[in-house]
Amino acid sequence: MSNRMINLLVPAIAVILGLLVGAIVMLLSGYDPVAGYIALWHGIFGDSYAIGETIRQITPYILAGLAVAFAFRTGLFNIGVEGQLIVGWFASVYVGAAFDLPKFIHLPLAILAGAAAGALWAFLPGLLKAKMKIHEVIVTIMMNYIALHVVNALIKTWSGGGDKTDRILESASLRSEFLSSLTDYSRLHYGILVALLMVVVMWFILEKTTTGFELKAVGFNEHASEYAGMKIGKNIILSMVISGAFAGLAGAMEGLGTFGNMYTRGGFTGIGFDGIAVALLGANTPIGVIFGAVLFGSLKYGSLNMPNAAQIPEEVVQIVIALVIFFVACGYAIRLFLTKISKNKGAK
Repeated sequence: MSNRMINLLVPAIAVILGLLVGAIVMLLSGYDPVAGYIALWHGIFGDSYAIGETIRQITPYILAGLAVAFAFRTGLFNIGVEGQLIVGWFASVYVGAAFDLPKFIHLPLAILAGAAAGALWAFLPGLLKAKMKIHEVIVTIMMNYIALHVVNALIKTWSGGGDKTDRILESASLRSEFLSSLTDYSRLHYGILVALLMVVVMWFILEKTTTGFELKAVGFNEHASEYAGMKIGKNIILSMVISGAFAGLAGAMEGLGTFGNMYTRGGFTGIGFDGIAVALLGANTPIGVIFGAVLFGSLKYGSLNMPNAAQIPEEVVQIVIALVIFFVACGYAIRLFLTKISKNKGAK
């Protein structure tokens, strides 16, 4: 069995196992798994509105997955995507609401503000990793909580004690009347085009530029890269900054496209953490991230239909979704199993 075939089989088997175990959980809980999965299917593809909302949900997952995958490809583990997404969301909404500019200036400026905020939030973990060898996992986890509570405080300050910001101006909005009308007035917006563009950007940086080669080389072997004359610290920081920019863009898509404002939160969005599984499912490749995001975005939105259409409690639905994520995370074990089977067949 070739490596390419194994790479294709691992995510497929992971998803199938997750759905099968999810079906068992529904059966043991006294619910019909067939009705549950039919409801899930209709929640994703039932009509044009559902399709539009599913694509809208996929958009931030693509960007969060790119953020995690870019860090992975360069030898880093950016668990801080959630916090970077939150600060990017706030920064884009602030620029979108606070300035009155022509659309061709205002919209790009608001998007760039989100990317810049995410990049800045990732800069500190990169700096600490490069200069003091402090592990980025520890720093990024803590900075997620700092981002959540700092942004909540900023929203309250901006709104005079309220729990949400002003709405962005139309000139900063990613909303599309055309896409909305095609999908029965869903919240589908032009952010999906931005996300797909960033897939190309990540591919180009990593595969077609000297900078990308250096980033991957440093992640693969710092000592050999340093011997070859590469600047280790600079590349570590740059990798985190680019990863943070992708995460900030994910937040900007939510602020400028889906919601048009931001509100205080009692907890995380979950998109940044799910981005880890999206990246793993996509084997940390730009194209793979798209497929991973399609899976998770579809599950997240489609599962909302399961309690209503199949009378399956939300708690059970979340267990089913978590099981899919769990088996995706076990992809390495599945890979080892398939590799062992392949070797045994080859030996015979």
